[in-house]
Amino acid sequence: MKKKILKIASITLLILLVLIIVLPIFLQGKIEGLIKEKVNENINATLDFEDASLSLLKSFPYANVELSKLSLVNKAPFEGDTLFAAGEIELAMSIKEFFKAADEPLVIKTFNIDGAKIHIKADEEGNANYDIAKESDSASEETSTDESSGNFTLAMDSYSITNTNIIYEDLASGMKLAITDMNHSGSGDLSLEKSELKTLTEALVSFEMEGTKYLNNNKINLDALIGIDLAESKYTFLDNKAMVNQLALVFDGFVKLNDDNQEVDITFKTPSSDFKNFLAVIPEAYASNIETVQTTGNFEVNGEFKGIVDEEHIPAFNIKINSDNASFKYPDLPKSVSNVFINTEINNETGIVEDTYVNINRLSFTIDQDKFNLNAKIRELMGNTKVNAHMDGRVNLANISKAYPVPDEYNLKGILNADATTSFDMASLEKHQYQNTKMSGNFELTGFEYASPELKHPVAITKAAMTFNPQTVALNSFEGKTGSTDFNASGTLTNLLGFMFNDENIQGNFKLTSNQFALNDFMMEDTDTEESGETSQEEGTISSTGDERIKIPSFLDCTLEAAAITVIYDNLKLKNVKGTMTIKDETATIQNLTSDLFGGTLGLKGSVSTKGESSTFDVDLGMSNFNIGESFAGLDLLKTLTPLAAALQGKLNSDINLSGNLNEDFTPNLATISGNLLAELLSPTIDTQKAPLVSSLDSKLNFLNTKEINLDGLKTALSFDNGTVKVKPFTLKYKDIAINVDGSHSFDKQMQYKATLDVPAKYMGAEVNKLIAQLNDDSLKEMTVPVTANIGGSFTDPTVTTDLTSGVKTLTTQLVEVQKQKLVNQGKESASKLLSDALNKNSKDSTGTKSSVSETLGNLLGGDKTKTTDSTATTTKKEDKVEETAKSLLGGLLGKKKKDTVN
Repeated sequence: MKKKILKIASITLLILLVLIIVLPIFLQGKIEGLIKEKVNENINATLDFEDASLSLLKSFPYANVELSKLSLVNKAPFEGDTLFAAGEIELAMSIKEFFKAADEPLVIKTFNIDGAKIHIKADEEGNANYDIAKESDSASEETSTDESSGNFTLAMDSYSITNTNIIYEDLASGMKLAITDMNHSGSGDLSLEKSELKTLTEALVSFEMEGTKYLNNNKINLDALIGIDLAESKYTFLDNKAMVNQLALVFDGFVKLNDDNQEVDITFKTPSSDFKNFLAVIPEAYASNIETVQTTGNFEVNGEFKGIVDEEHIPAFNIKINSDNASFKYPDLPKSVSNVFINTEINNETGIVEDTYVNINRLSFTIDQDKFNLNAKIRELMGNTKVNAHMDGRVNLANISKAYPVPDEYNLKGILNADATTSFDMASLEKHQYQNTKMSGNFELTGFEYASPELKHPVAITKAAMTFNPQTVALNSFEGKTGSTDFNASGTLTNLLGFMFNDENIQGNFKLTSNQFALNDFMMEDTDTEESGETSQEEGTISSTGDERIKIPSFLDCTLEAAAITVIYDNLKLKNVKGTMTIKDETATIQNLTSDLFGGTLGLKGSVSTKGESSTFDVDLGMSNFNIGESFAGLDLLKTLTPLAAALQGKLNSDINLSGNLNEDFTPNLATISGNLLAELLSPTIDTQKAPLVSSLDSKLNFLNTKEINLDGLKTALSFDNGTVKVKPFTLKYKDIAINVDGSHSFDKQMQYKATLDVPAKYMGAEVNKLIAQLNDDSLKEMTVPVTANIGGSFTDPTVTTDLTSGVKTLTTQLVEVQKQKLVNQGKESASKLLSDALNKNSKDSTGTKSSVSETLGNLLGGDKTKTTDSTATTTKKEDKVEETAKSLLGGLLGKKKKDTVN
């Protein structure tokens, strides 16, 4: 019998194991379709997920369903917006739920959500992206309460939501609530008509209204027991405790959901009146170890929310914050804060959002002998906010860090004196109607020092004084120093309130003077990328570090008249700098800037912008009477513009138009610049020892002494773009040789130039000069031949090739032809004379003899030989003798010396 029972049990267990293994395989496809079908048929959105898996063991005796990479995407009017996304969702339910019909409710026992992102949004028309439930038809509206409860039933034992971020945005009111790093868990059977839900929540909360942040990643903890009455849609807070940072609050009351509105009746208060409650509100980074702080006096917060919530109303509320003659002292700090009085109310008596107001009846404290007082009335907090405030007192800022744990890097110093009253409304500020604001009083800060990781050097302010007027703020003085830079500024601010409260730019006109102003003092270094950021100057960039960059503040919209005795820019020292600068939209426009530099005068106008990913510039430079050696040594740009930069001395006048990108330290990135240059050299000289190019020319052209090349008054025009400098053709003079130059070079100093020299014959060597001497014609010495020198290679290692040999050969050929032509002409003249004499001597001879001689001369002098007639064919011996003599004379004149002579 026992064996039989054991056998049956074994078989049963085996069947169960087989079912546990096999069923998920068969149900896998049904799960995906079941869930998507159940959800999507009831919502005006699209639910999707990447994968679904089923396990019968993980949540035994319930089936466990895991969905990965789930998303819920809105349809119109929020088409394409993701309302909900989660990395993983885990559900537990009875296995029989998988076999229900589509219209039967789905019962879920537990669920867990991890890595969810929820973005709830309401637009300006009042549409909400979470309103995705499809409207029920008339038939379903007549069904029973049980049937109308929906196609999901939560009969839960527990649930959890972990690592979740929730954002709520109301575009109409400008409200934004962000709950991040939320971990929430609860337990309770929500399938019952009346139940209790035990919840535990921790998160970081930020709250913003119309651009003003009231909470910024404040830590929230909530331990709440909530009574749920589904029949009345009422949720009651039974036993609840919340922590805002470290401020404890207890609350009770209820929220009831009606068809047209919600009823709210909630009260809350601090469970104790210890002044430590006040310190607990402050973010932990600024109020650490408050359990060790010694306090006296009280700090109490209590309030209530009571009323109706609908489209037009919020609950009326009253929140009171009070402290009477309290004090606190941190045990590790030498000073205490005493006489702390806080009397503040935040109220709304009508339930209309715009009617919310704040009364700061008193806020004061004392540190040693320093006293500070503030009172203010803020009306229409959620509408056109109106502010009336007054502050006065004297505060030694160094005492703040001696009484309160301010971060060490702030290193506060200085004395603050203030006595100011203001009255304004936000609508006037937004419309720039500053005439509606009222400001009066004085503000003075002396001996202030401020250090921050965002600043390269601490800023020491000797004195800063402002006077508040109804429409403007006069900056009477602003004296200080940072690094090696000193400054003294004064001027007028036209919209300080707009800058402080409405994110507007600082507008005004200022005068700035400085003995020394160093741009490097405002440049930060990123040591992590220092090594990788270095590049060669030969490539047109300056050695810099990764995030090292000067930025023009985006909030400045002002005009600045500046005058500085010395301005240090990179390795340059500009003297007696004066000019006007207009700053707007991260762009500085410079006008009429003048400076003494390199023994001359610099004039500059143009603009610099740091708005884009790379800083850019577009400027016109006028250089008058610059010392060439100093300017070429100090400016990488000029070094790059001429191969003779290192060898030239003298004076320079130049007009340059430049545009391109700036490196992180505000020096030009040579590889990106384009522009034009017109330069004039005054009394220049060349140091051949510093110019490899000059030495190469000297070695190739023996007749050229480059020291004697005349560059005085030379004007040349350059254009540069895409890393190439192009030279407009120009002419140099060396003695009586004209040198025509044109070509280009790259910013990496690779040259492609051609110098064409019109060289007189007398410079072409001994052989040529010997030929000229033989011709006995001095004018031939000025005959010129073009000699081309092709210049390549780099500035430091040039290559020079010439066609001098072919030039000499060409010239020699020309001179030989001249010599031949001259001899021919001389020979013809001598022959004519001798023959004329011979003819005159024999004038008594017969006509036949004369005719025969004439024909012979014609043949000898280049005429074609003709056949003689019979009457002239027979000549006398005397006629033959004359003909031979003529041939002998002509042969000698034309250079053909015969050995035989006529007797």
